[in-house]
Amino acid sequence: MKTAVVVFPGSNCDRDVQRAVTETLQTQVDMVWHENTKFADDTDLVILPGGFSYGDYLRSGAMAARSPIMDAVKKHAAEGKLLLGICNGFQTLTEAHLLPGALIANTSLTFICKRSYLRVEQTDNMFTSSFKVGDIVQYPIAHHEGLFFLPPDELKELEDAKQVVFRYADPQTGDAGAKYAPNGALNGIAGICNERGNILGLMPHPERSTFGHLNGGSGGDKFWKSIEKAFNERGAL
Repeated sequence: MKTAVVVFPGSNCDRDVQRAVTETLQTQVDMVWHENTKFADDTDLVILPGGFSYGDYLRSGAMAARSPIMDAVKKHAAEGKLLLGICNGFQTLTEAHLLPGALIANTSLTFICKRSYLRVEQTDNMFTSSFKVGDIVQYPIAHHEGLFFLPPDELKELEDAKQVVFRYADPQTGDAGAKYAPNGALNGIAGICNERGNILGLMPHPERSTFGHLNGGSGGDKFWKSIEKAFNERGAL
């Protein structure tokens, strides 16, 4: 499985993601500058990393969503290939209308950098195949605009379609929902996928929980291996 990580001006998690994927999956990772207009033909997974693309001017992810590389990103996703957006990458996916909703300012109106606990809500996609529904993982968050928002009718449609993949949770009880969301995300939503299951947006950072000796995180390595497992079993959707 070949991976490409898109690098925007202001990306700061691109090398973290590169290392996590390279060392976990023992696979090639191309670093693709945002001004490029295509990926290598054999690219299977494209990742939009965290950071502050274009300094978060206008809105977080708004300018990145209009970068030259995004036409290739949309084509890649339309072909059923894997597309992952983490933090700023999730914001970019919503701004590009590749995922529904918006990421708006945390209810605290402050930047939050801390550990967060997530409950796996769905495994019928290309990103959580090695997990069980109800599993708890710890991925850190680092964002100012992480509150997932949708109007009520659209939020119900998202929930009914079972597109919520991760929800903020209590690690002791396993309960999940809005009361456990440090950013105020509606329904405690931390990550969603598209109906096809080949696009995932996730606010917390699995790459920062890949090597436990660095931050005591958990579940990052399993996340990457889930992608590899689903790819090997099902290939492109």
